[in-house]
Amino acid sequence: MSQAALHPMLNIAIKAARAAGAIINRASLDVERLTVTSKGPNDFVTEVDQAAEQAIIDTIRQAYPGHGFLAEESGRSQGAQHSDFVWIIDPLDGTTNFIHGFPQYAVSIALAFKGKVEQAVVYDPSRNDLFYATKGRGAYLNDKRLRVSKRLRLADALIGTGFPFRKGDNFKRYLKIMEELMPACAGLRRPGAAALDLCYVAAGWYDGFFETGLNPWDIAAGSLIVTEAGGLIGNFTGEADYLYQREVIAATPKVYGQLVQILTPFTRIIKDDEPETPVVEAAPKARKPRAKKAEAEGGDVAPAAPARTVRKAAPTQPGKLVPLDEYLAATQPELDAEPQKAELPIDVPLSPAAALAAAFEPMPEEAAPAPVVIRKAPTRIRKEDMPPKEEAPEAPRRSRRRDGDAPF
Repeated sequence: MSQAALHPMLNIAIKAARAAGAIINRASLDVERLTVTSKGPNDFVTEVDQAAEQAIIDTIRQAYPGHGFLAEESGRSQGAQHSDFVWIIDPLDGTTNFIHGFPQYAVSIALAFKGKVEQAVVYDPSRNDLFYATKGRGAYLNDKRLRVSKRLRLADALIGTGFPFRKGDNFKRYLKIMEELMPACAGLRRPGAAALDLCYVAAGWYDGFFETGLNPWDIAAGSLIVTEAGGLIGNFTGEADYLYQREVIAATPKVYGQLVQILTPFTRIIKDDEPETPVVEAAPKARKPRAKKAEAEGGDVAPAAPARTVRKAAPTQPGKLVPLDEYLAATQPELDAEPQKAELPIDVPLSPAAALAAAFEPMPEEAAPAPVVIRKAPTRIRKEDMPPKEEAPEAPRRSRRRDGDAPF
């Protein structure tokens, strides 16, 4: 986008960012001479932060004296206190990197109108990279239009993040997040400047970004650049309320939803100091003797079913037909003291020897009947009662003499 086509307020923001970048570049030539003051554990500020912030505010106030300011170092002490236009400024995002000579820091300037970010500039003075965006007009790096990456799967995505460094941060929760996320993505990076991390998502260099403990000036400008490049941004539950919630997710549309699924359990609603409840395994319950329901309730006991007579081998008389109740009383007398179930008796299996004896031992009660033998007296037949025999006719005698034979 050409300089003439930029929004007038965006032009002022770019002018202020370059002025602050010039101060930072001069100081980076000899960082050992800087005066470093600690605002808290691992939270530093230098005279470069203060000088760059004042240069930004002075540049903007010359053009818009009626606007308000929310800056990292001076807060809301300068500018109009009740203006609808508020400039959100981080003069040097990545101060720890800067004082160590690590070239990963930036100037972040955003203009919010009634709480909505309308203009955004993030300037990397060490590389002279200028990221900027106007709401509804797209995002740019120098003069090149930005678009988020086209990756669809979290497994292929490179994710940026930031580590907790302040005293009181929930380090255990962050370790749990990394334990869940690191195996699910292609890689995790932590350069140390959230404003640049968001711009890298817009440029397609990252596929996603998340961090906790951030302030509005860390993410205000980068959030507009991400959305104008086609990305999504929100809190850990996927809602758009992220600017003042100290947690943020930014990613391509497809990767964004997958990040939300993983990070929702770690949202701000979880108390940082809440102790973890130890998991105690329940001891196995001791078995109680089963009794009739009616006896347990003290009511009338239902009449027991009649004893079923089965063929069992008693201990003293194998193969004898005895009732099952007597068999159980003889073999297991200790069961008489226990309550009996109102169930049908269960057949007790016979031992192999008892079963063999029972198979061949006759039952006394059911003796086999004696065999019945029918004797018949012999019948005598007299000769005269016999029918007469028919005499066969005598065959004609054959003459030895043949016709024509000689008489001699």
